[in-house]
Amino acid sequence: MTLTLLKPGQSTPVTENLPEGNYFIGRGASAKIVLAYADVSERHAILSVRGGSASIEDLNSANGTYVNGMQIDRRTLLSDDSIVQIGGTVLRVTKETESTANGRGACQERLQSNGGLGETALPSAPAATTHQSSGRAACPQAAAQPQPAAKIDPQATLRRKIREQIQDELIVRMDLKRMTASGVDREGLERQAQAKIDEIVSEVIKSGKLPRSMDPERIKKEVFDEALRLGPLEDLLDDPTVSEIMVNGPHQVYVERGGRLQLTDLQFADDASVNAIIERIVAPLGRRIDESQPYVDARLKDGSRVNAIIPPLSLSGPSITIRKFSKKTLTVDDFIRFGTWNANAAAFMEVCVKLRKNIIVAGGTGSGKTTLLNLLSSFIPETERIVTVEDAAELKLVQPHVVRLEARPPNVEGKGAVTIRDLVKNCLRMRPDRIIVGECRSGEALDILQAMNTGHDGSLTTVHANSPRDVVSRLETMVLMSGMELPSRAIREQIASAVDIIIHESRLADGSRKVTAITEVTGMEGQNIVMQDLFTFRQSGVDENGRIVGEFKPTGAMPTFFDTLKSRGINLDPRIFQP
Repeated sequence: MTLTLLKPGQSTPVTENLPEGNYFIGRGASAKIVLAYADVSERHAILSVRGGSASIEDLNSANGTYVNGMQIDRRTLLSDDSIVQIGGTVLRVTKETESTANGRGACQERLQSNGGLGETALPSAPAATTHQSSGRAACPQAAAQPQPAAKIDPQATLRRKIREQIQDELIVRMDLKRMTASGVDREGLERQAQAKIDEIVSEVIKSGKLPRSMDPERIKKEVFDEALRLGPLEDLLDDPTVSEIMVNGPHQVYVERGGRLQLTDLQFADDASVNAIIERIVAPLGRRIDESQPYVDARLKDGSRVNAIIPPLSLSGPSITIRKFSKKTLTVDDFIRFGTWNANAAAFMEVCVKLRKNIIVAGGTGSGKTTLLNLLSSFIPETERIVTVEDAAELKLVQPHVVRLEARPPNVEGKGAVTIRDLVKNCLRMRPDRIIVGECRSGEALDILQAMNTGHDGSLTTVHANSPRDVVSRLETMVLMSGMELPSRAIREQIASAVDIIIHESRLADGSRKVTAITEVTGMEGQNIVMQDLFTFRQSGVDENGRIVGEFKPTGAMPTFFDTLKSRGINLDPRIFQP
């Protein structure tokens, strides 16, 4: 395939050979086709060349991508006479044929005569539409010459082709699906696959088809990951700096590092490759994903949370979101070093857990609620029996006496579902000293509150909320979702009696996660629940690196149960509550 570019202010188009592959277009240095103009986004669009055809997809750019004068909102297949306009640049992808080679000069002449097309800003699509409707032959390829406009890595393209050939040969020599169905265990399957891959790569090396510049071990790892693991995602899962992985279709993979989103260069071959990864994740858990059930929640072996959604619900292709669970169990000192809270707050929360106070961890999505819940759970004495209830098991408790319960989705017939609420009711019959619910999101709120009010002190759970005060409103709404038509005052009395401490955590604008408030629920006054902040985070500014500057400190209020600490044999310095 041939790429022809006409940039703003240029009178002569630039042409470049395009081997099969994916090419990011944008003004950023990481783009393979660089258009360094203000009206082009950092990652503006992605051009895919595969199987003798080309397609383009806009990557949520600021000014859009136009094909034949129409702004596109999904992956669009390009024909030889398709005109693509990005900012003030016009581009066309064509196949090289004898007829187009003969018409090369005429095509360049037409582009030159429409030089004004490249100088107009979007949406100046009519000129492109006129150009397309003229019915003239597609612009062919001129003699290939190095240009800064296109960054093409032939080495990566060749490596991908070799890898795909090895994968095809592996499928021929080793029926992975049949071996899985026949009862071969996972370790045995991986050993056999690794042996076959070694054998195939050795044959490729002996035949002289593997360039010396390519590392055979890297090829083996990539083929193995694609065949039996999570393909291109394996390296990201092994990267300790990555906290979240987001696959938006086969050609776009984002990660979160240090609270900031970054677009990677990793790509899948097609939708089928992404679907295969999803199947590999959900199958061991007895879950399924298909057109009748096009989304699923699951987890990896290390406890990382996975959400997957496929077409027709996902218009961008199969999407995977993996929230990685830290392989290292975070300690109080880690939280203090990260600036999540301070030593005084940590000491107070450890006392609250040991005093069997009922605690709710609140915050928005990705604020770190589950990680904080795991830390609070570590304060529970080893002599107590703990029962955890989760939608997808993530918590990693260090105590020896832990029973883990996990909800189950419906089967193919829509039956057999076991909800969080069912498990909360069941765990009350399991003689728990502590009940830990991974997330309270629906009618199970009523059962959790009742458990807290009927002798199961020291329970912990998380709730999505924007502030400690919003937790009360959320709990009230979720209790009503249980189907019980209770008066508002009765619900609030249940909440005021059950909940002792609310910890609110936020992910701030710089990506950092901080505990922004530790609040005590003190009781009822009339129709309202009374609360007092014990510790709060106050932002004072932003430093030269864009990091938020602030201080987590006490408000001066004393917890209402402070006087009872001595009678329980606990010594806590009252000065930690002084501002």
